[in-house]
Amino acid sequence: MRLVRSLSILSICLVAGVGYLSPAAAQQPEKRIALVVGNGAYAKSPLATAANDAGLIAQTLQAAGFDVIGARDLDGDTLRKSFRDFIQKAESSGPDTVAMVYLAGYGLQLAGDNYFVPVDSAINRDTDVPTEALRTGDYIRQLASLPLKAGIVVLDAARQQPFVDGQIASGLALVEADPHMLIAFNAAPGTVAPVEQGPYGIYAQSLAEMIRTGGLPLPEVFNRLRLRVNEASKGAQMPWDSQKVDASFTFFEREPDAPAQPAADQAAAVRNKPIRELGVQDAYAMAVERDTLQGYEEFLGAYASDPLAKRVRAIAAARREAITWRRTYRTDTPNAYWSYLQRYPRGPHAADARRRLTILTAPLEPPPTFDVIDYDVPPPPPDELIYIDRPVLAFGDPEFDFVAPPPAPVYYLPPPPDDFVVLEPPPPPIGLFILPQPIFVPIPVYVRPPRYVAPPPNNIIYANIHNRAVINGVINRPPQPGSPAAGPGAGMGGRPGGRSGSPDRVAAPGQGSA
Repeated sequence: MRLVRSLSILSICLVAGVGYLSPAAAQQPEKRIALVVGNGAYAKSPLATAANDAGLIAQTLQAAGFDVIGARDLDGDTLRKSFRDFIQKAESSGPDTVAMVYLAGYGLQLAGDNYFVPVDSAINRDTDVPTEALRTGDYIRQLASLPLKAGIVVLDAARQQPFVDGQIASGLALVEADPHMLIAFNAAPGTVAPVEQGPYGIYAQSLAEMIRTGGLPLPEVFNRLRLRVNEASKGAQMPWDSQKVDASFTFFEREPDAPAQPAADQAAAVRNKPIRELGVQDAYAMAVERDTLQGYEEFLGAYASDPLAKRVRAIAAARREAITWRRTYRTDTPNAYWSYLQRYPRGPHAADARRRLTILTAPLEPPPTFDVIDYDVPPPPPDELIYIDRPVLAFGDPEFDFVAPPPAPVYYLPPPPDDFVVLEPPPPPIGLFILPQPIFVPIPVYVRPPRYVAPPPNNIIYANIHNRAVINGVINRPPQPGSPAAGPGAGMGGRPGGRSGSPDRVAAPGQGSA
């Protein structure tokens, strides 16, 4: 009888245990893969932080359980091959895969398409862009067509480009994410981020911070990222994203005994109020978090005379023009381009519009009457044109004399961890193509990757995310001559940017003793 009773109790415990583990147990093993590229060694105006930024993001994604392929300073052929290989890898990984791409370097927009520039590109005029640079939309569409759990593409590439003078709009073009995808830019469409000297860019360091914060849903990661970058750059940089990811996804989870976070209901109470009912600091944070033209217009309606209104008006001007241009090139008719030029005769896409009119064999000047297309947004008010009638829009331009934005309230954006405020520069890379190895900052002990994530192969960081010293004697090694991974341009003795080179796996944290 005692044996029967013991077995009954054991059965109840087992059932209870299964019930307790059911959320994780029911979750299919999630594969995580990433492609991370940092291009900084351009002949025209090298970028000081791009390779370091890519190394930091690669290291952070490794800690979150991603199987990362990373490289720096890739030429056009190697960059395209890396993308093709990554798409094939994503295709064979199965439907429970999250695929992420991070590109740091120079980006260009032309005729509504965005391009990422290889380090060996020979771009001197607008017609060189499609042949010399990589059109990111082609690969994003391929990724979106796969039956993945989610796809995340981050273009840390909206910078004032040194290649084409005055013939193309600055920054990146507004796009719309496909289903199951998130697309993010380091700066809002049509704007550029400031030049930074390092060791890391504000966007990359802030993205790494938000990824490392446990328990944040994917939209919240990028909402907080936008607030942090805008605050840290003193308003000079405003990130942007478009997302249609319907699956639940978090980079890291928080343990039950983790320190309490700001009360969610406090932020929710503010978010549920109209902007006009908030104080100016909350109203600005709300407008930035929403990042919609409507939200910025609501702020201007409530605080038109506040010093922050000038900055918000510039943000609204850039977004209105980007929406107008997107509608224009998607229509792609003479009437559409005449309609754009009627609104923005000296706008950033005026040269694009005239180029398309020439291709369509239509006169540059519109006829006395034509059918003006119906835009999704009203025409720009006169006080917005000062921000749009210029070749490059940078929110940090001293000509604008903007006041710095206020810090976001803590219930929107807690302060960064003390050990992640100032990051030491990484040592020099150990070989061609190899990303720099950032000095590893341990993940807080109460934060861990979700239990349902399939452990990536050969990932030393993933197994040691709470340790400061991580030894990695395998992943960091470049391909040796004669090995299957070594091509004519790969390995320590290859030529930088060699056409036949193959990027090795991403570098992990610096050498040390456990």
